[in-house]
Amino acid sequence: MELIYSILEKLPFSFLQYDFMKNAFLAVLFLAPLFALLGTMAVNNNMAFFSDALGHSALTGIAIGTVLGLREPLLCMIAFGVLLSMAITKVKAADILSSDSIISVFSSFAMALGIVILSQEGGFAKYSYYLIGDILTITQKDLIMIVVALLVCYVVWILIYNDLLLVSINTSFAVSRGINTAFTENVFVILVAVVVMLSIRWLGILTINSLLILPAAAARNISSSVKRYHVTTTLIGWFSAIVGLVLSYEWGTSAGATIVLVASVVFFATLFFREK
Repeated sequence: MELIYSILEKLPFSFLQYDFMKNAFLAVLFLAPLFALLGTMAVNNNMAFFSDALGHSALTGIAIGTVLGLREPLLCMIAFGVLLSMAITKVKAADILSSDSIISVFSSFAMALGIVILSQEGGFAKYSYYLIGDILTITQKDLIMIVVALLVCYVVWILIYNDLLLVSINTSFAVSRGINTAFTENVFVILVAVVVMLSIRWLGILTINSLLILPAAAARNISSSVKRYHVTTTLIGWFSAIVGLVLSYEWGTSAGATIVLVASVVFFATLFFREK
């Protein structure tokens, strides 16, 4: 890490003199392509609110970890997020309600359950930092987890991307081609659940869905091919994250929220050019 730190110190950013800012900078460099992979497919599958539901379910995961007496609730968050994502997929496949209605129902339930448990005897305040997150708290151990998650996602993408893309375009046609649609969708939602839960502590429940969806939505406005879509999403993610991080340092604001603001501006800019 010392070598990487020394390289970062040569960049024209004054905030990189601090180790915690170096870690945050490296984190956004790895999170941008990770979110690009998942965000593009979430937009393609009209599941923009899915990661939002998972973010809300983090509260229940935290609550379960608290009830069990765990100091670090991450495993409980991931476990509950995976269960919730698979439940949403199962109910959605039954075609009882529209996808957005199903996601909203599960999201409301998970959020309410978590708040009820955590707010007993006025104890919710000490968990409120999960709502906003703090990317400046990222450690070298956290960076390793992000890199591992990114590599796993790339491997899974290589193995199932074509199947997943076909499922997102036409599920019936995918079934006729012999694709196990349930398995493919479950792999995708599990990946999203794990990444969202890993990132909650740094990006916050209130902003993580925006960080996952906005770069992909902006890239879709100006992309004419699948390859360009992924590349553009990654570039927009990097731009939003780096500019947002710099601005949050200069303004003394929340890094996650500032990154979302930058990504929002980029989205409206791409929407303007698309309409022209």
